[in-house]
Amino acid sequence: MQDRTGTHDEASRRLSVVPLPGVHRIAAIVLNHRTPDLALDCLESVARTLDPARDTIVVVDNASGDGSAERIRTGILERGLQGVTVIESPRNDGFAAGNNVGIRAVEASAYLLLNSDTLVRPGAAELLWEALERDSSRALAAPRLEGLSGDAQISCFRDHSPWSELISSAGTGVVRRLLARWDVPLPVHDEAFSPDWVSFAAVLVSRRAIDRVGLLDEGYFMYFEDADYARRIRAAGMHVWYEPAARVVHLRGRSSPVKRLTAARKRRPRYYYASRSRYFLRARGLSGWIAANLLWTAGRCMSFVREILGDRDRPHVERETLDIWIR
Repeated sequence: MQDRTGTHDEASRRLSVVPLPGVHRIAAIVLNHRTPDLALDCLESVARTLDPARDTIVVVDNASGDGSAERIRTGILERGLQGVTVIESPRNDGFAAGNNVGIRAVEASAYLLLNSDTLVRPGAAELLWEALERDSSRALAAPRLEGLSGDAQISCFRDHSPWSELISSAGTGVVRRLLARWDVPLPVHDEAFSPDWVSFAAVLVSRRAIDRVGLLDEGYFMYFEDADYARRIRAAGMHVWYEPAARVVHLRGRSSPVKRLTAARKRRPRYYYASRSRYFLRARGLSGWIAANLLWTAGRCMSFVREILGDRDRPHVERETLDIWIR
């Protein structure tokens, strides 16, 4: 897969094209692909938490091809939402590319990237902004993600590694406890802290981070681009920040089929594994990617033995043993 991130200078030139007037404090970027009703609910929630005098909202329709963009425009008028611009991308090149379309369209000090299946709680954007303003070394700030009832979701993580692949494929508590320092998901924290990476379902990215490391890597169609961007940020000497006082509802699985397929133990889309391979190749090189796949296979052997012995709670999905080698 071709690397389309470009150099820092190329990213800066792209960002200099500003079709929307003015310089804003926060530009919220809501990414939509065939989820117009969710996108409208997200827009209404974020409009209530932003300052229309200083902030703006951009919806990027990622080539839905189902009339989503027009339905969103109609819904914006019906709901009386102000300061919202709808941009129709001619192609669906994925999560990173869609967000980059929105970022390039407006000049702002920070960009609030939002999945269409999110609802921003009152005050969340302000709290994330303040978290970035308190420390210039913070490149991005992420809220606590939660369900509609307020139940917290895991959204902070350690870096992926070959050992974490063994943990995930083995699916056993013994392996997870022995290799706990490499387990990717971090427990839900009630205090602010700096994890390796955070979910990009909702995140405020500072312009200084984009100036330093560039836009999101469009070589990822979907998944692993958040882990990769955080890795690039940390390599540049900046920090990832988690601010749990800011709350965002995440209706998980509504904007992507991957979680639904995983829950049903069905085969994931090819792009998921292509993104996984891209991450390991960029972060750990060819040897790291091979090590990750070999350790994943070792863990799968452990879980297979458990299945033979009667444990049917499979920690894997269909065809995964072969699909991990997709590039």
